[in-house]
Amino acid sequence: MKQPINIGIIGAAGYTGGELLRILINHPSATIAFAHSKSQAGKPVYSTHTDLFGDTELVFSGEEISELLGQEGLDVIFLCSGHGESKKFLDEYQVPESVKIIDLSTDFRDESEGFVYGLPELQRERIQQATRIANPGCFATSIELALLPLAQAGLLKEAVHVSAITGSTGAGQALSTTTHFSWRNNNISIYKAFTHQHLTEIRMSLTKLQEGFSEAINFIPYRGDFTRGIMANVYTPYEGTLQEAMELYRAYYDAHPFTHLSVAAIDLKQVVNTNKGLIHVEKHDGQLLITSAIDNLTKGASGQAVQNMNLLFGLPEDAGLRLKAPAF
Repeated sequence: MKQPINIGIIGAAGYTGGELLRILINHPSATIAFAHSKSQAGKPVYSTHTDLFGDTELVFSGEEISELLGQEGLDVIFLCSGHGESKKFLDEYQVPESVKIIDLSTDFRDESEGFVYGLPELQRERIQQATRIANPGCFATSIELALLPLAQAGLLKEAVHVSAITGSTGAGQALSTTTHFSWRNNNISIYKAFTHQHLTEIRMSLTKLQEGFSEAINFIPYRGDFTRGIMANVYTPYEGTLQEAMELYRAYYDAHPFTHLSVAAIDLKQVVNTNKGLIHVEKHDGQLLITSAIDNLTKGASGQAVQNMNLLFGLPEDAGLRLKAPAF
């Protein structure tokens, strides 16, 4: 187990880059070797991520990336640029074989080019042996956590229906019509109904546990008028009792430190700012309703990326990730 772990971040000025910095500067076994940003080069990190004022004097690096990748002792890089950019990055730059890669984009979630899909609750052992990790999507993480126990038991027998809402940070920092405060505030809307890009990785994950699963996954995503968090309500036919379902979920997640079954109904404030995934199950007229809640920037992105880093380097899975929810 190497300590400290020397870390580089590409695309460090965005939401996921900022969240990584927030976690890593307080991680007991991490040292940030560089935080690269073309747009913010030479500026203090806290000038962009103002919550880090007083916590770090780190400056955004604008040096030639090849020089940064070649520095002695570098252990891992996080790729936090936009979707499609990671593929371009690896085509343009040679990352030394000794440097592990954790990619937060969609580019390699199909496990191409030697990447392993990084959902610890699905394939922790594979992650521990990997050198390249494709971090899961935020909606995908929430929905997969809701369905993995059923898939492992072979109980996904009919169509799955999903209604899920995400905070505005899920859209990234780039401005668009639907990210402006005047549009988003006191508003809610559907987008990419039945066609969301995370459906591909969700199906891939479920078929790893329930080979041959081919039923429809009917997914309706919503934009919420809040900043952080995802709540997914998932339902599918289920013949067992509620008690049997609860035991199934408890058994599946018993060995995983961040995902928990709650007997009481759950809400977003329980998970915001944490790496937790909370699950609640109910049964109604032959349908099992599974509610899943995560923070889209932590368990849905940067927190899970650090969780994967911990597994790659033989650290406790929860190192640096015991974060407290605001609650009110």
